[in-house]
Amino acid sequence: MILVTGGAGFIGTNFILDWLALHDEPILNIDKLTYAGNRDNLRSIEGDDRHVFEQGDIADARWVMGLLEKHQPRAIINFAAESHVDRSIHCAENFVQTNIVGVFRLLEAARAYWSGLHGDKRAGFRFLQVSTDEVYGSLAPAAAAFRETDRYEPNSPYSASKAAADHLVRASHRTHGLPVLTTNCANNYGPYQFPEKLIPLMINRAIAGQPLPVYGDGWQVRDWLYVKDHCKAVRLVLEAGLPGETYNVGCSDERHNIDVVKAICVLLDELHPRIDAVTYMNQITHVADRPGHDTRYAIDPGKIKVELGWHAEKNFEDGLRETIRWYLQNQGWVADVQNRSVAAR
Repeated sequence: MILVTGGAGFIGTNFILDWLALHDEPILNIDKLTYAGNRDNLRSIEGDDRHVFEQGDIADARWVMGLLEKHQPRAIINFAAESHVDRSIHCAENFVQTNIVGVFRLLEAARAYWSGLHGDKRAGFRFLQVSTDEVYGSLAPAAAAFRETDRYEPNSPYSASKAAADHLVRASHRTHGLPVLTTNCANNYGPYQFPEKLIPLMINRAIAGQPLPVYGDGWQVRDWLYVKDHCKAVRLVLEAGLPGETYNVGCSDERHNIDVVKAICVLLDELHPRIDAVTYMNQITHVADRPGHDTRYAIDPGKIKVELGWHAEKNFEDGLRETIRWYLQNQGWVADVQNRSVAAR
């Protein structure tokens, strides 16, 4: 069995669904079920004995330790995180509590559990921290893409909290020998993403006839990674990554935010045209830029390609089309998660 934290969130959901489609090995899924965690994401595997769900907080080390002793997982994959930059700007405390304190306590529970293992079980245990490219800061337009050896220079409370977590993971390996792995990924998109992130936000505001707010001039650059390609990378790192190593995961597919929004509009004009036949691009509006907005992110995936044989299978155009189709076909899911988010405030 493996233990997955945050498995009712966006990336965690996709990871679990893909894992159980490919493996018979069961998963223990622990999730706090905050506004972005949704058990309905996993309705298709309801009743599957390979999926064990427990609601709780990774910051509760005693509770986590009890689960580790009961289920004896061979690995922990930590997807649990507060992840929306805008929310971190307005209220950073939740990010500190989950992304720093929570990861520290999860590491402590993992270390205590691992210390009690013997032989092959001890040698084979892994703790995989799923992190972000944002810890590296902002790139100049002509600068080389982020590599694993680049210095951390986080610029938002969110990225600072993820950077702190990554440092704690590294320290657990260097100080205590805990066999850890870290992945730093590009911007993910795909099914089940909470509609506060750029792509689902624009899809759902567009079809609701609302303005499509673009920060500043929209010339911020991001590297886009289809979520299932990311999940494949995590599986490979868990299987063959070297303890103590970091692997950057990206598609080398950089796009300006405004171009992403326009691409969404073009596809919606085709797949879900407005009743008045006017293009969705008319709904684009420019708003004041986000404080401390990073100019550019780009990931160099050379290491994971060479060492583990990973490569992205989905290009952005195909991935975006699939993503838009999913949201159009799952408007009930969108309404439900938005209503639960409002109720939780």
